[in-house]
Amino acid sequence: MTKTLYLVRHAKSSWKDTSVVDYDRSLNKRGKRDAPEMGKRLAAKNIHPDWVISSPAKRAKLTIEAIATEINYAESQIRWAEKLYHADVETLLGQIRSLENQYQSLMLVGHNPGLTDLQNSLCNEAIENIVTTGIVCIQFDVADWANVRSGQLQWYDYPKKEEQ
Repeated sequence: MTKTLYLVRHAKSSWKDTSVVDYDRSLNKRGKRDAPEMGKRLAAKNIHPDWVISSPAKRAKLTIEAIATEINYAESQIRWAEKLYHADVETLLGQIRSLENQYQSLMLVGHNPGLTDLQNSLCNEAIENIVTTGIVCIQFDVADWANVRSGQLQWYDYPKKEEQ
């Protein structure tokens, strides 16, 4: 039995208005372009996660809403978890390990450095930095999410990556 984890870093956010607090920053032009594009790439791979948990920060929310549209994932099924906003590895692992085992795949949407640190703690293959709108796919040879310890990096895709 395997479990699949998708880590999604929010799309590029706007720093145009410096009066906007970090939590409420929106996407910039590139972010608005890249989020649906990455959703289209997931759709082309026929990826439809069983469960999606996202940071409710505006830039993360807008990212997963754009991706969800492309993969036909009902936005009403997205779970918003305040603790994912700038979460560290232990917090992210807690979310993963508490997932019900009926779900085979989980998509976590959040922020760096937590997502990159999590990927590097779970896989032998390190990624220096999960870039904005980057998506990592990790598989675990476990039947129970509570047993997630180390997995295999399946792929890492991001907007500027050449199609293979």
